Amino acid sequence: MQYHVDGTLVPEDEATVSVHDRGFMYGDAAFETLRAYGGDPFQWDAHRERLGRTAETLGFADAVPEDLRERVDETLAANDLEEAYVRLSVTRGVQPGKLTPGPDVDPTVVVICKGLQRGGLDGEPVWDEPASVQTVRTRRIPSEAVPADAKTHNYLNGILGRLELRTAAAAGGEPADECLIRDMDGNLAEGATSNLFFVTDNGLRTPSTDLDLLPGVTRDVVMDIARGEEFPVETGHYSLDALRDADEAFLTNSTWEIRPISTVDGISVGTGPMTKLLQRLFDERIEARHY
Repeated sequence: MQYHVDGTLVPEDEATVSVHDRGFMYGDAAFETLRAYGGDPFQWDAHRERLGRTAETLGFADAVPEDLRERVDETLAANDLEEAYVRLSVTRGVQPGKLTPGPDVDPTVVVICKGLQRGGLDGEPVWDEPASVQTVRTRRIPSEAVPADAKTHNYLNGILGRLELRTAAAAGGEPADECLIRDMDGNLAEGATSNLFFVTDNGLRTPSTDLDLLPGVTRDVVMDIARGEEFPVETGHYSLDALRDADEAFLTNSTWEIRPISTVDGISVGTGPMTKLLQRLFDERIEARHY
């Protein structure tokens, strides 16, 4: 594999950054993950805009290079990939070992990728089966402490949630695919790397962005598709019981696309007609735009 590091394609085993890089030392970095279908990054403008917003939140908006899309294209071409997972990282770069950032930024910019199967109508999901999910004690960091809509290298919140799943499985519990993280008030927020949807008699439901969560790009696409079909779509504050009582539920992210939820804390939820229809409509959109 070849990765893009600071404007140059290099072999994977040479794709390194300094131990003094602030992304390594402090998590002082912005990133995005996205999928490429047919060699074309999905929802590129939305991902690029969110990366810029995160960098602006961290105080180095100008560090995101203008030719970032070209670097992505070059990385895909160098690895002969059209179907791929792509990760973009922009750090504040190397600075003296002190917490307060210096005013001058020499960013580190990295693009990595790996192959995935085809998407769209003729594709297969990257997951083997619907997800079992489990609520965890770890709560979502309040936006007043760390802005929830900033996608930074500091992913300890999600890591701690996933570690709870491992601990529970080691103690004899059923292994879970994703954790469900609530906010400090007990409202459902999101998964470690996913957004949550569920279906009731009243339509499609998803936690509101006025909660502490990261609004995913795929989340926005699913909501757009649902509204285009005139499905009732509601965002709000929801309890765990609301999810457990749902008719259907699913998770979204760039890699999984739409992944049905099979169980919540061992309680069966399962796939239903709306989830299946949204999956088909999502695949149709991918097919039309990328193949």
